[in-house]
Amino acid sequence: MTAEQIFEILSTETVNTLILTLFSTLLAYVIGLPLGIVLIITDKDGIHPNRPLNAVLGFIVNILRSIPFLILMVWMVPVTRTIVGTTIGNRGTILPLVVAAAPFVARMVESSIKEVDHGVIEAAQSMGAPTSKIITKVMLGEALPSLLIGFAITITTILGYTAMAGFAGGGGLGKVAVNYGFYKYQDDIMTFSVILLVILVQIFQETGMRLSKRFDKRL
Repeated sequence: MTAEQIFEILSTETVNTLILTLFSTLLAYVIGLPLGIVLIITDKDGIHPNRPLNAVLGFIVNILRSIPFLILMVWMVPVTRTIVGTTIGNRGTILPLVVAAAPFVARMVESSIKEVDHGVIEAAQSMGAPTSKIITKVMLGEALPSLLIGFAITITTILGYTAMAGFAGGGGLGKVAVNYGFYKYQDDIMTFSVILLVILVQIFQETGMRLSKRFDKRL
């Protein structure tokens, strides 16, 4: 295989990895962010305690988080095929990625909001602030630096999931590493795939940390 062919494969699959990671992260937050908020406000010390709802949601989140991603991806094959029409490539990987990542996001959001001083929340309640304002202005506003760190952790975790998905027909650099590095013993392509994945992780992690410091009022 020529250098031009290797470059074309790696560049194409790097773009596919970015698309897969960013789109899956977005969808995971669409589900996980409100889920994490519901978990925190329905907690026994939350602003609207609801033990049954909190217990049910917490149980579902814990169950989904307990299943290793590759097993979850294989287990979801019939569902994925029914919903998106395929179980391979980017289309076939997004749904399992979202199902695996959304509970992780929910716990990250819950953990970040728990760091907010409860006195600040109580002060907002005592002034008659509506629940929507308490959530958006106090909880999410005060927890923003931690949420951004959580976002960086989440997106790098999802990036790792995309690499693992290569063993089950997923697209991106994971597919390249499996098809060329694992099955065809082309160590150069495997090495380049790993280097690109490491670079992407560092970019995501550094961006998240810089944004967190920028919005941290304590600094």
